[in-house]
Formats: sequence, structure tokens, C-alpha cells
Amino acid sequence: MRGSERWKSGSEIGSRIKKNVNRGSLMASDADFVLLISSDDRKGIVAAVANSIVSQDCNIVESAQFGDASTGRFFMRVAFSVPAGMTLDMFSEAFLPVATAFRLDWRVHDLSHKLRAMIMVSQGGHCLNDLLYRTSTNRLRIDVTSIVSNHLTWQRRADHEGVPFHHLPITPENKLEQEAKLLAMVEEQQVDLIILARYMQVLSDQLCQKLDGRVINIHHSFLPGFKGAKPYHRAHERGVKMVGATAHYVTADLDEGPIITQDVSVVDHADTVDDLIAQGQDTESRVLARAVKLHSEHRVLLNGNRTVIFK
Repeated sequence: MRGSERWKSGSEIGSRIKKNVNRGSLMASDADFVLLISSDDRKGIVAAVANSIVSQDCNIVESAQFGDASTGRFFMRVAFSVPAGMTLDMFSEAFLPVATAFRLDWRVHDLSHKLRAMIMVSQGGHCLNDLLYRTSTNRLRIDVTSIVSNHLTWQRRADHEGVPFHHLPITPENKLEQEAKLLAMVEEQQVDLIILARYMQVLSDQLCQKLDGRVINIHHSFLPGFKGAKPYHRAHERGVKMVGATAHYVTADLDEGPIITQDVSVVDHADTVDDLIAQGQDTESRVLARAVKLHSEHRVLLNGNRTVIFK
């Protein structure tokens, strides 16, 4: 899975404005929009963008930008309030001259629209439980459409939350068939984001390509030193002093997609394997939730195989 949606370049936008607009065009009077921009760096972009927004009677609430000297690319995120009755289509049409003049890659989002998220899990439920709690307390801007698993372990948990549960057991023989079912569910549920909450199956290259930019994964940060089974046991044997986690976009290159966020916790000689596992699970839950929050608030932009994060 490549790490971001494919944006339209400034030269392509004119005939397909609606491709740049999220579902749901009528906004409430107090709705906020967020505009994401990526382009070749050049003078005047910030001023032109700000002038376009203000000329539409919008009020800029938050603005951040970054110019990468090593790549010559410019990145910008602007959050703003809009006047009553303004739609995404209306804003996009008025912004088009600026986008075209500066050849911007851009996308505008309605911040009142929660992303529709599918959570995939195997048998470890720490990340799943954390995501469900944060969602139920409105600490994450997502609506969970379903929970998908290759095991039945968390069906009762899904039932308790009132979230549809789908059991898709995977074998080498049925992998492609089950992935086809998964794609059908993604389409039917209009899924914006897939969260691999310790889902212990490798997605096929074909699936990664079809779900480009829509999948976030979490794993421990012992990689590549301790691959495979029982990494915490082998890390304990080596006397590691930190355990950590990495959240990243999924690509066809296993565990090598653009990194969104990471964190670590310190361990010492007195900690047992169980202590390491417990700390690792806490860190994984925290890091995954942070990555989902950043993505759902449209704060992540791709810069090659790296990310620009506007906090």
C-alpha cells in the first residue's frame, strides 16, 4: 500500500473538481474545512492561498507550512471556518485559479466528516480495545464500520460494542478469495481507512495497490533485529533497554511504508519477558491511536517515502 491518496495536480483539476472533494457537500454554518497542499516550492504560494481563502469570507484558524530544501517540495495545511451555506464544491471552484497558477497538488476536506474506518485484528486485542474506547469517547474522529478478523477471538467484543464482525479465516489456498471478499466489504461500507490493529496476515501486493494510501499498520520497533515469532523473548535475551512501536502506511514492501509516528519506553535488567510484552502492547496502542488521529485530522502529507506531519 502506498502511503497517501493520489491527488490531482493543478493542471488536471479543472475538468474534475469533484474528484478533489470529499463526500457530503452541504456544511453547517460552523463547519471547518482543511486544505492540504503539496507542490514544487516557489515564492508566493502562502500569500496566494491565504488571499483566496480570505476572499471567500473564510477565517483561517490554523496554518502550517514546510519547505523541504533537499527535495524542493513545499507542503501546507490550512484549517479555516466558512460562511453559512458554503460547500466544498463552491470553495474548490473559487480556489481553482490559484491551484492552476501554482500547479498545486491539493485536496480539501470537511472536518465535520468522520472517516469511516474498518479495524482488522487477529488474536491480540490491546490495540482494538484501545481504538474502540477512544472512538466511544470521541477522542478519535472515526466511525468504525466493522471489525474484520481471521479468528473468532474478538467477536463477543464487537457484539458488545454493536459493531458488525466479519470472520475471514485465511489459508494459502483461500487468501485471494478472502481478499476479494474484503474488497467487496470496503466498497459496500464506503471505508475511508483500514486500521491493522495487530492483524497478523500479510496483505498481497495486489490488495496493497487497490487500497493505496488507506491502510495503517502497527508493529513493534525491534524490526529488523528481531523478526518472526517471539520477538520480545529474543529481545529480552539480548538485554534490550527500550521497547517501542512504529505506525506506518502499508506498502507492498513489508513493514517499510512511510512512517507516521513512533514511540519507546525504557526497560531495565529487572524486567521480565512479560514486563516487556506489557510495555510493548501499551506503546503499540498509544502509537497506533496517535497515527489514526493524525490521519483522520488530515495532518499527514507524503514526502517521497517520508511523511510531513503538521501537529
